[in-house]
Amino acid sequence: MNRSVRVGDALPPVRSAPVTRTTLALFAGASGDHNPIHIDIDAAHAAGMADVFGHGMLTMAHAAQLLTGWIPQQYLRRFAVRFSAITPVHAEPLCTGRVTALDTVDGEQRATVELTVTLADGTTTLAGQAVVALPDDDPSN
Repeated sequence: MNRSVRVGDALPPVRSAPVTRTTLALFAGASGDHNPIHIDIDAAHAAGMADVFGHGMLTMAHAAQLLTGWIPQQYLRRFAVRFSAITPVHAEPLCTGRVTALDTVDGEQRATVELTVTLADGTTTLAGQAVVALPDDDPSN
């Protein structure tokens, strides 16, 4: 059983690079989400927005980078988020996480991690939760 992870542990925070117009265009192509409010300022204005803004799934991808920087992707068991605000162009999202529970499910030790993505002004753009399996810390396995 992995004894190095404890309830209350913070994951190493990850600050994402600034969200640029190029980032949004490239993410639109990679994700297939070509909603013009994310890449066309005229469409954003028509929707009542001051400028284009980040895709929700881009923000979720930033949170996923926090997780996979901490534990390999194959240990991810559940990942759910709620979007609470937009990520404006030029923002530098900060992703943080904290272990809130440890459980054993089907013989596998798992950690529940609360996730948050915030902006420099304190706005929370995403709140979520992930469940990850914890590999055994016995080097003989």
